[in-house]
Amino acid sequence: MASADLAQSIARELPFLRRYARALTGSQSAGDNYAAATLEAILSDRSVMDGADDTRIGLFRAFHAIWQSSGQPVAEAEQTEREKRAQSHLRNLTPNSREALLLRTIEELRYDQIAAVMRIDQPEAEELVQIALNEMSQALSGQVMVIEDEMIIAMDLKGIVQAMGHNVTGVARTHGQAIELAGKARPDLILADIQLADGSSGIDAVNELLGDLGDIPVIFITAFPERLLTGDRPEPAFLISKPYSEEQVRSAVSQAMFFASTEGMKV
Repeated sequence: MASADLAQSIARELPFLRRYARALTGSQSAGDNYAAATLEAILSDRSVMDGADDTRIGLFRAFHAIWQSSGQPVAEAEQTEREKRAQSHLRNLTPNSREALLLRTIEELRYDQIAAVMRIDQPEAEELVQIALNEMSQALSGQVMVIEDEMIIAMDLKGIVQAMGHNVTGVARTHGQAIELAGKARPDLILADIQLADGSSGIDAVNELLGDLGDIPVIFITAFPERLLTGDRPEPAFLISKPYSEEQVRSAVSQAMFFASTEGMKV
């Protein structure tokens, strides 16, 4: 592939690498740093993408080579206290299981593609995904707020979250309702749409909530994920595309809960 064509192909896939890296680290800055390091590695040596069927697989494979060689850390200087506690807990999970789960559920790769990215056999990829689902579903439960103006979607999200063992503090359809709801019950995690019922912004609502409540993980749900994966401004660490699947929601909630405060939560 010519250099110009490769650059264009990588540019198309880069937002999704950022999404994956952010979910893996629980941090926009740490995830974006890993994505940037991947691009630098490709610029230095294009052979890191050799043997891949397509650009996405090659890009994610290059990322994993860096992720594995670094020992999978998140730089201490970039971690909040919440992230440090979560990383300590994550070290108790089966190695590579979260990576496989995110590739399957959030990035929607096939098992053979996951195997290619992680340089393992397909049966091992399938086993790692199942291990992750089992381990993470048993780990933590907490308080979840849903900010969503479409009631059918809101009720669907509420049902999924409750079936996972979490408590839903309530559903807010507008910016004002979200602020009021958070004042009644402090959430450990927020699930938020981008556009709300009164034309207000879910992003603005979340920013105000975080200003009042402090460091809480947030999962944004949007039909246009690329708009929040530019790396040019403060953006979410956890992002789900519409239309979503139950598997995607469960995976994102499980990942985000690992980066939630453990105070008042059941372990």
